Amino acid sequence: MPVLFGWRARLNQPADIQKQNERSVLIDGIGVGIVTGVSTFLGVFLTRLGASPFLVGLITALPALTGMLLAIPAGRFLERQRNMAPWYSIPRAMVQGSFILMGLIPFFANQQATTYAIIIIWALATIPQTIVNITFAVVMGAVAGPRRRQYLMSRRWSVLGATTAITVAVIGAFLDNVAFPLNYQIVFIASFVGGVLSFLFSRRLTIPDNPPPKEEIVRQSLRAYLTEMLSVLREPTPFSRFVISAFVFNLGMMMALPLFPLYWVRQLNASDFWIGLINTTNNGVLLIAYFIWTALTRRKGNVLVLRVCTFGLVLYPLLTALTPRVEPLVFYAALAGIFGAGLNLVLFDISLATASPERTASYIALYQLTTYIATLVAPLVGTLLADLFGYTPALLTGAALRCVGAILFVWLGVGVTTERPRAVQVT
Repeated sequence: MPVLFGWRARLNQPADIQKQNERSVLIDGIGVGIVTGVSTFLGVFLTRLGASPFLVGLITALPALTGMLLAIPAGRFLERQRNMAPWYSIPRAMVQGSFILMGLIPFFANQQATTYAIIIIWALATIPQTIVNITFAVVMGAVAGPRRRQYLMSRRWSVLGATTAITVAVIGAFLDNVAFPLNYQIVFIASFVGGVLSFLFSRRLTIPDNPPPKEEIVRQSLRAYLTEMLSVLREPTPFSRFVISAFVFNLGMMMALPLFPLYWVRQLNASDFWIGLINTTNNGVLLIAYFIWTALTRRKGNVLVLRVCTFGLVLYPLLTALTPRVEPLVFYAALAGIFGAGLNLVLFDISLATASPERTASYIALYQLTTYIATLVAPLVGTLLADLFGYTPALLTGAALRCVGAILFVWLGVGVTTERPRAVQVT
C-alpha cells in the first residue's frame, strides 16, 4: 500500500507546468489509444452484424458530414474562447462515451436494429468530434510551442500507437473466444477505462489564454466570416498550397479506409485473430517510427519526410488489392504504419506553421473542412465502386488518388517554406 500511495503522490506532484502538460499529454494518449483500439473493430462489428458496405462506409462518412456543416462555425466560436483546453477534454469524453452505448444496445435490440442504432449514436458523436478535431491541433501546439511540437507529438503518438497495438492484440485474441455479439459488447463497454483516463489528464492541461479577438472580428457576420475563410484558399500562399494537396491525397486515403475491413472479411475470409494482428502491427510500429521520423525531420526538414511518406502510402491499397492471401497484409500494414507516422508528424507541423498565428483556430477549421469533404465523399464513392466493380478496382482507384496527391505535394512545393533554418536541440 505505501508503494501505491507513493506512486499516486508522484503522479499528482509535477515539477512544473511544462512537465505537467507533457505528462498529461502522454497519459491522455494512453487513454485515447485504448479507445482507438476499440474503435478499430467498429467497422468489423457492423460487417458481422450484416451491415451493407454503404452502412459501413457511413462510419467514416458521417463525421465528415457533420464537420462540413459545423467546422467553420465551430472555428469561429473557438477563436473567441479565452481558454481552449476544456473544449478539447469535454467533447473528447463525449465521443469516447459513445462506444459504451454501442456496447449496451445489443442487450435491447436485434441485429438489424442494433446496426441502425449504432449509426445514429455515431452520428450524434460526430458533433463533439468536430470540436475535438479543431482544438486538438490548437491545444497541442500551445502546449509544446513551435520548437518542441514535433518532439512532443512524436512521443504522444508513439505512446498512443503502442497502446492501440496492445489493445487491438488483446481484443483480437478475446473476440475469437467469446460468442458473438457478446464479445464485441464487452469490448465496447470496457472502453470506459480509456475514456476516463483520457478525460482525467486532458482536463489538467494548462495553456496560455487566447488574446481577445479584434473588435471587427467580433462584429463580423457569419456570412462575412465564411467568405473571408474561403477566400484564403484562393490566395497562392503556403497554407493554400498545403490544403489543396492534402485534400487530394486525403481523397485517396479516405476512399480506401472502409474498404480494408470489407476486403479482409468478405474477400479473404480473415478471422478476428488476423484482423487483430493486422491492426496491431499497423499501430505497433508507431512506437519506433515516430522517433525515426522526428530525428530525420530535425536533420533534413519536413519536405523529404512528406514526400517519402506520401508515395510510400500509395503502396498500402495497391499491394492489398493485388494480394489473394491474408498473411502478407501484416507486412503491408507495418509499412503503412511506418509511412503514416511520418505523414501525421509533418502534416501536423506544416498545418500550424502555415496557419495565421492570430487566427489559428479558424485556419485549422478551414483545413479540417477540406478534410471532412474528402472524408464524406471518398468512402461513399469507394464503397459504391466496390459494389459495382469489386474490391480490387476500388482499392486501386484509392491508390491512384493517393499518387496524384503525392505528386501535388511535390509540384506545389508544400513544406518548403516551413523549413527550420537549423537543427532544434531537444532536452
